[in-house]
This record gives sequence, C-alpha cells and structure tokens, in this order.
Amino acid sequence: VYDRAHVGNARPVVVFDVLYRLLRHTYGADNVTYVRNITDVEDKINMRARESGRSIGEITAETTRWFHEDMAALGVLPLPREHEPRATEYVGEMIAMIAVLIERGHAYAPGDGHVLFAVGSFPDYGKLARRSLDDMRVGARAEVATSKRDPMDFVLWKPSDAETPGWDSPWGRGRPGWHIECSAMARALLGEAFDIHGGGVDLAFPHHENELAQSACAHPDEGFARLWMHNGMLNIEGEKMSKSLGNFFTVRDLLDRGVPGEVIRFLLLSTHYRQPMEWTDRKVEEGRKELTQWRDRTFDAENGVVSPKMLSALSDDMNFAEALAELRQLYRNEEYADLKASAQVMGLLTPSLAWVVRAYLLAAEAGHYRIEGGEAAISRSSDFDLAQKLVEVRAQARAECNYEVSDRLRDQLLAAGVAIDDLPDGPRARILPSFSPSKLAEIEA
Repeated sequence: VYDRAHVGNARPVVVFDVLYRLLRHTYGADNVTYVRNITDVEDKINMRARESGRSIGEITAETTRWFHEDMAALGVLPLPREHEPRATEYVGEMIAMIAVLIERGHAYAPGDGHVLFAVGSFPDYGKLARRSLDDMRVGARAEVATSKRDPMDFVLWKPSDAETPGWDSPWGRGRPGWHIECSAMARALLGEAFDIHGGGVDLAFPHHENELAQSACAHPDEGFARLWMHNGMLNIEGEKMSKSLGNFFTVRDLLDRGVPGEVIRFLLLSTHYRQPMEWTDRKVEEGRKELTQWRDRTFDAENGVVSPKMLSALSDDMNFAEALAELRQLYRNEEYADLKASAQVMGLLTPSLAWVVRAYLLAAEAGHYRIEGGEAAISRSSDFDLAQKLVEVRAQARAECNYEVSDRLRDQLLAAGVAIDDLPDGPRARILPSFSPSKLAEIEA
C-alpha cells in the first residue's frame, strides 16, 4: 500500500468479491472465511517514504483508507479487521517459518543478513506456473542478495539499515521478503490447508510459485491451497495500461470523472475472469445505459427469487457471460423482482451502489443553470430528469420576473431535497442528503 489502486488492481478484488458472495449464498455466511492481506512493509513503500519525506506509517494508513473507500464505491463487501491482516502484525510468524525452512534444509543464511530459499530443494518448483526449472534459470538475476547458491533462489529475509523498517531476528535486524509474508499469514488465519487461493495471473510466477514452495517445504503434510484461481490482465483501448502511454487511471480517477462505481464493477464482470479484459470508453457508456435501464425498472421492485440459471453459471468457474445473459433475459421478460435478487448475488443493483447524483451530473451544466451532486442517491434516471426539468422551469420563471412561481418552486424543491443558490452567474442546484423522489414527484411545474 503506497498509492491509489488503478482499475487493473480493482479487477481481482471485484472478481473474488463475487466468488465470496456466491459461496456465502450457497453455504451460508458463517461457513465462508475470506482473508485479504495488506502488505505494509515493502521496498516500494520505503522508497515512497524517502521521496515524500513522510513516515511509512502515515503513508500506509492513508493508502489503506483510500483502498477501502475506492473498493466500497465498487460495491466490494468489507471484511472483518481480523480477516484483513497487515504484514507487520505477523513478522513473528514469518521468522518462525523461516527457521523451520532452514532446519529442514530448504533455506540457508549465507551470513550477510540474508536468508534465501533453496529452490533446488523443492522438486515440484515451477509446476504451478507450468515452467521448467532450467528454463526459469535462463536470464535469472541476482536480485537483492549476491550470495545465492542458485540464480533462482529467492529472499526470505533481508537486512535493514537504520532508515529502513526492521525487526530483530536470528540473522540480524532485517525485514521479511514479500513471499514469506503471505505464507505465514495464510497459515495463521486459514489453518493447515485451505480451499482457494486467488490473485492476478501476473502473480502466478514468481510470487505464488514461491509462496507454494516455501509453504509446502515448511509444512509438507498440510497441503496449502487446494485450488488456485488467477484472473487475467486488463488492457485499455487495446493497449496495456501504462503511464508512459497516457492510458493509466485509478479507480478514483474514474469516480471523479463521473463514472459510477456500479458501472466500473459491471465492466470488470463483463469478461470471464481468467481472460484478458478490454476497457474502452464505448463499453463504459454501454454499461451505464444498461444499468440505468435495470435501475429504473427495479427501483420499486421487492426482492424476488434468485435465478437458478444464474447461480449455475456462476458456479461453473464463474461464467460471467452466462450469468449476465440470464440477467438480461430476466429484464426482457420483465421479471424485475427476480432480476434485482439475482443481480445482487453479483453485487449489482444493491442499495449501497445506488448511484450518487454526482455520477449523473458532473457534465450536466447547461446555459443559465447547473446541478451539482452531493452524497444523495438518485437511483432512477427519471428522478434526475424531473429535477432537471423543474430547475429549468424555475430558472425560466425567475428570468421572466415571475417571482411568485420561482419562489414557490424554490421552496418546493428545497422540501424535496434540492437546494437552489442564486449566484451572479446563474442559479445552482444542489442535491441534498434529504433528497426525496416522492416529494419531487408532487411538485407541479
């Protein structure tokens, strides 16, 4: 945690949030444990602290808060604090696991403050990523430590200077490598073996390969993860996302541009999770249009029955295309209550994702009036259209000096949660937290 999450970072979070929801729906919330750890000790964080002059604790606390806010905007379910561990809280468990690896002959301490995992001691190394050890050795670099016995050996522990976070250990003051952090936290919180390990396909090698190797060698009778699930990468308009190409944007960038979090989530679920995904402006507008239609039709609907077809699709390796096809069929059949209940299993059409009015209105500035959003929710485009119409009528009445009508509309709009400020450059309407669609509908223009 050292910066804002970009939209590619958000894909695995949203994908595995759907899996979490599906398993809870199928087996009951009490029978599903989901752990998502936070890496708060890492060299990129140290570098950001040196560059900014801020403390590491301040940076990690801020970026963790950003992550929670941005993921909540995408409808990601929050986890209990004990299921979202910080790496710095489990350094003792990491040191203990490293000691076991040394004792079993799978790791070595060359005496320079490093401890390295001996890749050659684990015959199955490379099977997860489907790579041979000989192929991986070609082009392997020395990385941090220069005392490796094999180019593929990786760091479990490394020394820290006075300016870098560190902990006392049998090998001197230092800090853990990234891979050992995840192994230690998984064992502490999920036990000797657990069902599913997830993440982006870019982590399959070397991170997950190394995680599996050290866990299997430290505790060979336990098994670690029974199933690995990796989501594909995300491209922007046909190209890999890159700051140098100018197509790099964070989740917060999209939200601030007026793209609703629900639309972002919808697009991230529009492609099978294992496949690469293309993000385009056209898809954003198509998603916005479709979700607006769904919101309009399900606004007053009670929750119906979750579609068995949609559940079957999600249960088939999370076949998002088939699941969304079933939701579209429910919409065409005007089965709006069932559409609402089914979509909510995917984290769509939930009350928490009712579109904040800002999503509609950042671009809704025209001529002599403009409307700005607050944190109030307008879930139906028809409510926005009505508010827009009444603000226009009131502005026209005021321009014609018909103050009886303009004052009446101003007071009625305020009672409905739409405040109007008459500014030198024209009226400005603001949607308040007290916004009431029913009171708005009672106003006669």
